[in-house]
Amino acid sequence: MNNEKEIFLRYPSALDIVFVLGAGVSNPDGVPLQRELLPAILSIKEIQNSEIGKIVTEFINDNFKYNIETYQFPQLEAVFGFLDYFIQQNESLNAKYTNKRIHEIKEYLIKLIHFVVNFKTNKSSPYYHKFWDIIHNSQKSISIITVNYDTLLEQAFEFLFKSRAGFIDYCIPLMNYENLPQISSHKFWINTREPVKVFNGENPTPYKIIKLHGSLNWKYCNCCNQTLLTPWDRSIDLNKGKFLGYTYPEMYEYEYKCPIDGTDFQTLILPPSFLKSLSHPVISHLTNEAAHEIRVTRKIVFIGYSLSSSDLHIKALFKKNIQEGTKIIVINPKEKESLILNYSSLSSSAEFIYSSFENLLNDSSILKKIFIEQ
Repeated sequence: MNNEKEIFLRYPSALDIVFVLGAGVSNPDGVPLQRELLPAILSIKEIQNSEIGKIVTEFINDNFKYNIETYQFPQLEAVFGFLDYFIQQNESLNAKYTNKRIHEIKEYLIKLIHFVVNFKTNKSSPYYHKFWDIIHNSQKSISIITVNYDTLLEQAFEFLFKSRAGFIDYCIPLMNYENLPQISSHKFWINTREPVKVFNGENPTPYKIIKLHGSLNWKYCNCCNQTLLTPWDRSIDLNKGKFLGYTYPEMYEYEYKCPIDGTDFQTLILPPSFLKSLSHPVISHLTNEAAHEIRVTRKIVFIGYSLSSSDLHIKALFKKNIQEGTKIIVINPKEKESLILNYSSLSSSAEFIYSSFENLLNDSSILKKIFIEQ
């Protein structure tokens, strides 16, 4: 007989480890690095034959030069920076590219990035699965900050959820938590900030996953200003630019709209740009949540993240909130002076380990340094 009761899940006042994950962590599963996204957009036939793909490609051809044969492409940050300049100045580029059109092209380009990344995430990741297994068995208090859009990290968590050993907390208010009849079909995500039903003495662990640049499975309504979580539906119609959902088990396709007001959803991913706008309420909320986790942790472990010049907001976030005595470990496959200088500007005592994500998961000496050594 199941002994059911409701309990509040405990969040520790201090953390043992905050992991910070970059593109190098998802790359072993085939998710493109940032420098690979624009070449993919300009070469994938499904994109090139689509309506929004043609619009974005025409804009790039009109304003940038590249050479596919020698693999010389403009930086994605430069393309977004060019778009963001006109958006922030509230100016048009010319009669063809009005300010309204510039806004549309930016959203289309974000949706193409969404498409490319999602194209590689419709599978389970053995690396992330092992990562979660190690974390759970470590019995340490842990939070994860990631700049990746993909959902491989969350998909690999499924075995912990099914065993009732853990729950994911995205650290944002989700539309899924609303007690409204329109939301009834989306109330499948457990709010770990409220009492949680447990059975037979279970004591699941809540894990914070703070996705600072947004996520493929978040859909934002700019009318009611709420975010809907759709863990399994991440597809986009490249001709209409609409999000697609599927009924289960029939798998009938339909277009996603906000269940509250019928508005078309927008993407909720922060694209790479030298002129990032950080005013989005969800991004601001996540930044504040991350700041708290950084302040209260004993150790920060960066994995597969270069701390690039287009992420100055990330540097500012850590520079402001890292406490004296917090241990910093940087794990990256290659020893590069630029990487060392970037992180040394955060902490002069940063320790560097040169290993790929997949290799560190099987390296007992690195795992000891992360989970056991003070």
